[in-house]
Amino acid sequence: MDGRGRLVVLKLLPVLLVILAAASWFAFVQEGGPYLVGNLVPLLVLLLLALLTLYRGGGKWSGTGMCMPLGTLGFAVPALGLSLYLHFAYSVNLNDLFSESRFPERVFRYLPVYTLVAGGIGFAIGWIVGRNV
Repeated sequence: MDGRGRLVVLKLLPVLLVILAAASWFAFVQEGGPYLVGNLVPLLVLLLLALLTLYRGGGKWSGTGMCMPLGTLGFAVPALGLSLYLHFAYSVNLNDLFSESRFPERVFRYLPVYTLVAGGIGFAIGWIVGRNV
């Protein structure tokens, strides 16, 4: 592995650890339900965006400017934040949100779509801000 590959792997490690922690917590909260794989898709997209950002930057987050790093951060904040918040709310039944529901686990059915759309909007905003920096 060349120096660029080592830098990419080293810089990607914290992102990978956060994604693995979130994925394992999602599996714990959903108890391996039918919507688990779909809820892991935004995490995979985040990992691919981080990998692409580091690869294009030669192992540095801002190697090719600020568009990709801010776009990746713009994707991560709403996508990961929304997903983590909803999993937390489900796990503690926040304000009895899920106690009266007939099928409370169905909240995870469309969550990947919402998080990907929110992440896409965040990515676009981050990209525009990065272009103007």
